[in-house]
Amino acid sequence: MATHQSRKLPADFLWGFATASFQIEGSAAVDGRGKSIWDDFSKTPGKTQDGRNGDVATDSYRLWRQDLELLSQYGIKAYRFSISWSRIIPLGGRGDQVNSLGIKFYSDFIDGLLERGITPFVTLYHWDLPQALHDRYGGWLNKDEIVKDYAHYAKVCFEAFGDRVKHWLTINEPWCVAILGYGRGVFAPGRSSDRARSPEGDSATEPWIVGHNLIIAHAHAVQVYRNHFKRKQGGQIGITLNGDWQMPYDDNPENIDAAQHALDFAIGWYADPIYLGHYPPYMREVLGTRLPQFTPAEIALVKGSSDFYGMNTYTTNLARAGGDDEFQGNVDYTFTRPDGTQLGNQAHCAWLQDYPEGFRALLNYLWKKYNTPIFVTENGFAVKGENDMPLEQALVDTDRVNYFRGTTAALLAAINEDGVDVRSYFPWSFLDNFEWADGYLTRFGVTYVDYETQKRYPKASAKFLIQWFKDHHEDPLARPPTATTVISKPPINRKRESSSSEISTSKTSVSDADLPTLERSATEFPSKPRPRKAGFRRWISAIAALCK
Repeated sequence: MATHQSRKLPADFLWGFATASFQIEGSAAVDGRGKSIWDDFSKTPGKTQDGRNGDVATDSYRLWRQDLELLSQYGIKAYRFSISWSRIIPLGGRGDQVNSLGIKFYSDFIDGLLERGITPFVTLYHWDLPQALHDRYGGWLNKDEIVKDYAHYAKVCFEAFGDRVKHWLTINEPWCVAILGYGRGVFAPGRSSDRARSPEGDSATEPWIVGHNLIIAHAHAVQVYRNHFKRKQGGQIGITLNGDWQMPYDDNPENIDAAQHALDFAIGWYADPIYLGHYPPYMREVLGTRLPQFTPAEIALVKGSSDFYGMNTYTTNLARAGGDDEFQGNVDYTFTRPDGTQLGNQAHCAWLQDYPEGFRALLNYLWKKYNTPIFVTENGFAVKGENDMPLEQALVDTDRVNYFRGTTAALLAAINEDGVDVRSYFPWSFLDNFEWADGYLTRFGVTYVDYETQKRYPKASAKFLIQWFKDHHEDPLARPPTATTVISKPPINRKRESSSSEISTSKTSVSDADLPTLERSATEFPSKPRPRKAGFRRWISAIAALCK
């Protein structure tokens, strides 16, 4: 008899990988796409660590068929990706023209996922605001305009894709949009009080205004979906929030309070209004009148405006009282314990260490506080120095494997032992990609991308996750529809300007000689419409030996 701890994840538990449009698509000026705020920002000297931009990224707008094939070979059940607002409405606004070529691209991609039995999990906004809206009225700083334009954009997407998309995320990590884009000024549009960094901006007021407007825009998009699409389309919609577990530095009551204060500013800022109907009292205490007030009509719309809790989390911080960073709730973060040891293994990013116990603790905290199903929509690790490693060494990403070994064990324990209702797990990321201000120096992918050739190489972490879900999931692999299944989609009259010869269906960008094709026996993967080539078993055996 199976023990409680060994119970597998249910058949409807979604697992897969995550990406975002600006980070992978490239083709920035192709097929009518308009500029986003990241286009010019990433080309501004000093804004990315390596001076590179998103014009090409992983070239996934052109190589989408190859990416679909690799996802299919991985056997994932779901894929989280985002839609580029300026590819759908190049100028962004409710009075601006919709780009039929952008609609067709995402429609074809969604169909490609479904044909392979992969569930699309779609983010409407992953930081790439149309530049025209920022220029026109200040973007997220202008509540009256941005809420209407965002709701309209969402409606266009629901109309075009909602017959096939049943999982929607309105906004990805609004904390990052507000704090990094309008407070610290390190993300687009780069506004800050630091005049060495930005000629415009007010870090004392703008982040809180933007955060408030993001919440209201999210709620209006949800209202559009629930009032006009949910009954017919039958999907779910919610927001996804970043936030890491905050652990008291020690047993000092001030540090225990500090940990909660840090959670209030990192998570409660957005989660409390959406799930509880108010801002955290501690935020009001610190910010006073700088934190906007909801009108009665607004809070009625905001409260309950997410069908689930979308959770993006990467690490755990030790929280100490006495910090002076308002964006962190005036809490000091550290990874160094009182005895001088480190909390966990250090990643390439200074802000990330491996601590799976914190992942489990955060799941429990969110479940108990907000009492809503949790979809883990991002979780991942950047191996230190991976970008400088030879390819053969980078593919054996043992630190990332160990990270996922810990978080998947914590995930299973939170569900089976603690009773937390978790319904998905999307590691970040499917591919190495453009990591915002880090450029291409930081790699989070379970698939290595050679940016010079755009070849894809599965890493040991991809193998680990595939095998883990095979072992711990009642029905782990994607199941393509039967031959009689009809995938409905709206008619599209115009063809994309890129010819079929420009978007190759061959695997030339995924080298047959160098890249394992993840072929498995029929008992391990469902049958595929195309024959697989040999080589995977030898690669798996070598990787397994190195990762034990």
